[in-house]
Parts: sequence; C-alpha cells; structure tokens
Amino acid sequence: MTKIRETTAIPDNEQIRLECLRSYRILDSQPEAPFNLIATLAAERFNAPVALISLVDKYRVWYKASIGLGGINEVPRQDSLCSMVVLQDAVTVINDALQEPCLLVNPFVASNFGLRFYAGAPIKTPDGLRLGAVCVIDKHPRYFDESEQKGLEELAAMAMQEIKNRLCS
Repeated sequence: MTKIRETTAIPDNEQIRLECLRSYRILDSQPEAPFNLIATLAAERFNAPVALISLVDKYRVWYKASIGLGGINEVPRQDSLCSMVVLQDAVTVINDALQEPCLLVNPFVASNFGLRFYAGAPIKTPDGLRLGAVCVIDKHPRYFDESEQKGLEELAAMAMQEIKNRLCS
C-alpha cells in the first residue's frame, strides 16, 4: 500500500515512459471492447461504482475505458490520483481520502464527486515502464486487502496485454 505524500508525481524515467506510451499509439483512440470488458470486470469484481483504465500522458490522464464517470474521458494530470500510480510498482491504495491531508484539496475529494476510496494497479510494459493504471474508485471509505490488490494487478496485466495486442492487429 502506498502512503500518500506531497509529490510532483513525475517519475525519474518520465521521458522514456512517455515515448514508450506514445509508441503504442493508444492515446485518443476509439473505445475498444477488450478494454471496456476489463473495466467492467474491475467494477464488478470489487463492487466499485467507478473503474478506469487510465494512461498517464504528459499533462493529462486519459481514460481508455471508464465505468461510472459519466462521459469524462480525461482529467488534468495534477488532479488525477492515477498519476501517482506510475511512481512505483506496488498497488496504490487510499482507504479514506479524507484521512490524507495532501488529498483534501484534490478536486475529486473536495467536490461533490466525493471520492473517498481509490485503488490503482500500474499497467507495466515488459521492460517495467508504468504507463497508467487499472483503478477502482468509491465514494465510501473501504479496506482493500492483499488478495484484492493481487486481483487488480492481474487486471492491469490483462490491460497491458491488450495494449500490446493492438500493435499486432
């Protein structure tokens, strides 16, 4: 589990990470059934009202698939908790955002959206570059145990496989 701290949320390998992300030619692509299925599985498996497959670009976080966001397809990078996921290999878990002082100004926590729980597993390339996240979000605090974290990591691995498959089709 990640402890939240103030950060610029920029990995040391940012330029290489962005070049790799762009090489997959997935940003701003049309919705695709495999990604929508992974997001749906995440929402159902973890009983979460919101599930996303996000890709962290230079200034924005873009959603390849989303369940429960009502048509939002990107947010500024500085406003997205998904931007924290690309900082490390472990699953990022925020059990209760109101207990994290650094998040109290986040627009999704402070606004009517009312984000309280977040769990995100990094989507990792075979070389270990973290391109984005498969995440689940709730408006109620929750506990996310190790087996759930492992399940979310499996869905992130599925998302990476689908990203690679796009290049072969």
